[in-house]
Amino acid sequence: MKKKLLIIGCGDVALRTVPLLKTHYRILGLYRSVDRADLLRANGITPIYGNLDCPKSLKKLAGIAHLVLHLAPPPNHGKRDTRTLHLLSALTKQAKINSTILPQRLIYISTSGVYGNCHGDLIDETHPVHPENDRAIRRVFAERQIRNWGKRNHIPTCIVRVPGIYAASRLPLQRLRDGHPALLDVEDSYTNHIHADDLAQIIFAAIRFAKTNRIYHACDDSHLKMGEYFDLVADHFALPHPPRITRDQAREQITPSMLSFMKESRRLRNFRIKKELHVSLLYPTVHEGVKAALITNQ
Repeated sequence: MKKKLLIIGCGDVALRTVPLLKTHYRILGLYRSVDRADLLRANGITPIYGNLDCPKSLKKLAGIAHLVLHLAPPPNHGKRDTRTLHLLSALTKQAKINSTILPQRLIYISTSGVYGNCHGDLIDETHPVHPENDRAIRRVFAERQIRNWGKRNHIPTCIVRVPGIYAASRLPLQRLRDGHPALLDVEDSYTNHIHADDLAQIIFAAIRFAKTNRIYHACDDSHLKMGEYFDLVADHFALPHPPRITRDQAREQITPSMLSFMKESRRLRNFRIKKELHVSLLYPTVHEGVKAALITNQ
């Protein structure tokens, strides 16, 4: 009999994991709108109603699955991830009340933004976190809650830190068409990427092979600056390169949310996913991934 796997946050990446998971697990997915339930069913997922912002709606999650894959983002405000708190509470408190079984493993999909600005340094998973905005602070909060929860309840947990996700449907084509600027190369920041399909297989591998309380970087082998990435996409899709501006000019011309990404420069090592999770990337660099996206979009 297949074990049950519960997905929290059934977006694009989660749906890409389903073809890998369905031969091994019976997949359940949390939803809060009827149209989403229909989409989950169409993808072979059993929909389970619940709203992470409404703890009372999560009582049925107790004992419902052997494994939990948590991809849901934190709220858009504050410095605490209340959604993760509500989820962990539902999985444990209600399980004890109903004498049901706790999950055997929980995988959390986080962000590389927890490191803040590393000034272009090449870092591995042992690098200390230094979140520099509320979005990243909420992620660090969630990571710590999950790891502490796992230790208290003797449940193996795993944190997968993800950089910029791209795919044929997730390229900055409109940004390039609109002529939004990028930073001058000498002032630009290093960024990191992973193709959505590679992220799906990394998640699948983490569910099967991740070490207890381990952190993994879900990134490819690329070490590009942000402007170089934009230029690469522009070249493949016959679009103009973005105009280059200084950081001082960027403060006036670029949205605060985009500017926050441009302030952080780091290069991630991905040794662990290859050595411990046995992952062989479908798209080792952005060059291969964007080339494949061009074919898909034709």
